[in-house]
Amino acid sequence: MRRPAWWSVLLTVVGVLVFVRLGVWQLHRADYKDELLRRYAAAASAPVKAFDAVADQPPINAYPRVRVQGHYLADRLYLLDNPKHDSMGGVEVYAPFQPVDQSKGLLVDLGFLPGNGSDKAPELPPLPTEQQTLQGVYQPPPGTGLEMGGNALAQQKHWPKTSVYLDLDQVATDLHEKLYPRVLVLDADPSAIYVRVHTLDLSSMPPARHRAYAFQWFTFALVAVVIFLWLHRKRRRPHGRDFPESGHADKEI
Repeated sequence: MRRPAWWSVLLTVVGVLVFVRLGVWQLHRADYKDELLRRYAAAASAPVKAFDAVADQPPINAYPRVRVQGHYLADRLYLLDNPKHDSMGGVEVYAPFQPVDQSKGLLVDLGFLPGNGSDKAPELPPLPTEQQTLQGVYQPPPGTGLEMGGNALAQQKHWPKTSVYLDLDQVATDLHEKLYPRVLVLDADPSAIYVRVHTLDLSSMPPARHRAYAFQWFTFALVAVVIFLWLHRKRRRPHGRDFPESGHADKEI
């Protein structure tokens, strides 16, 4: 090996560290999604619990199935405009629910309503106003992202209110009341017009694809090391010839 320049060593080390870090991050994402799928699968066959037992402190590593009694705030619906179920678009419909003898509200995921091929939201069926007994999976709210226009709910004066993200804190502020930390995703009902699926749609980025990307980043790290060694290998001189250290040939006597 020839002695490499300091900058080539630094560049190689930084590159390898970055590639390895990206590979490890992809592996962590794959493990996280595997865990999410396991939790959803376990929730489908889990026994039903009383809502009071898990309302404020739900288990961290599980999504319990619960039963709760109360009534809807039927005139205050929220629409998550995030069409992921079909090519025609649609909305996920959420309704505030007031459990019996509880000071906090519970946000209920009624399900998905397919779109009608236009920009208009689908027609929402009226909710019952009498006391209801609901059953479903008590799970974290849908993820949020960067809202370029700020809080969309605060800018709307009438319900139903529509947003591309649904943040529980924003909904609580909009309702002027406290909410429980998770949402209730109702069990499937053949008589309901809502589509209710207790699984994650990971088709665009399943765990296997994360692992494939991890392999790709680790390969880049290995290639960077190989290139470094190749460029700094000591080249052999041609057979039978000597090249003076000084670079000048000695004069013949």
